[in-house]
Amino acid sequence: MSEKVIILTGASRGIGLAIANYLLSKNSKLVITARSKDALEQLRSSHPEQVEVITGDMSDPASYNHLATQAVEAATKRWGRVDALVVNHGVLDPVKKVADAEAQEWRTGFEVNVFSAVALIRAALPSLRTSRGRIILTSSGAATHAYTAWGCYGATKAALNHLAMTLAVEEPEVTTVSIRPGVVATEMQKEIREKHDMAMGEETSRKFKELKEEGKLLKPEQPGNVIARLALDAEKGLSGRFLSWDDGEALGGYQEG
Repeated sequence: MSEKVIILTGASRGIGLAIANYLLSKNSKLVITARSKDALEQLRSSHPEQVEVITGDMSDPASYNHLATQAVEAATKRWGRVDALVVNHGVLDPVKKVADAEAQEWRTGFEVNVFSAVALIRAALPSLRTSRGRIILTSSGAATHAYTAWGCYGATKAALNHLAMTLAVEEPEVTTVSIRPGVVATEMQKEIREKHDMAMGEETSRKFKELKEEGKLLKPEQPGNVIARLALDAEKGLSGRFLSWDDGEALGGYQEG
């Protein structure tokens, strides 16, 4: 089967857009989601035979539960199956020390980064079992390394890593991988430098600003293309693992040739 059917979240910009462009170049069929419809419609207008668009608010349970059902129905109605789900959306907020954050702010972070992912996975699993498909979760180095004021974000990404491990055990016919994309030139990085620098503390703020100044930020296509290849062909032995996008040993076959 050369043409895969893939649900991709957070597809309007950054890593998600890079993933979408790579998959489209491989003739994949995509159901793409994001909050902003305009960018998604541009992809659909340029690839009308390959793209379906679903928009929704990932912070609202009623919205993301409906979106999850819609996305799976759109894929199966038009193309008959789902071969992969790429969960790529997420928010950094609240960027606050634990002592300064309200529990509700953490709840919102978990709604977007974790609970909506669970809803999407649950909706897609029946089709993914049939296709022996793949789930790729965009995680973060923050899942295993603490930064001041990043407690909620890091905890949500750690939850995704554990979710990948759990699915590897519970769903043996589905391959689930969690990927650390590295520090990428995206809008989130811009927010880190310009909006959250005071909250993070001087050392962390300086680190991210220097990466930008020294030209060390990754292009979205670098991790994005690896994630796309995993969505297409991730091997069973990777299931349950949390891997860096540039892990030469585990992911050498998914790097640029």
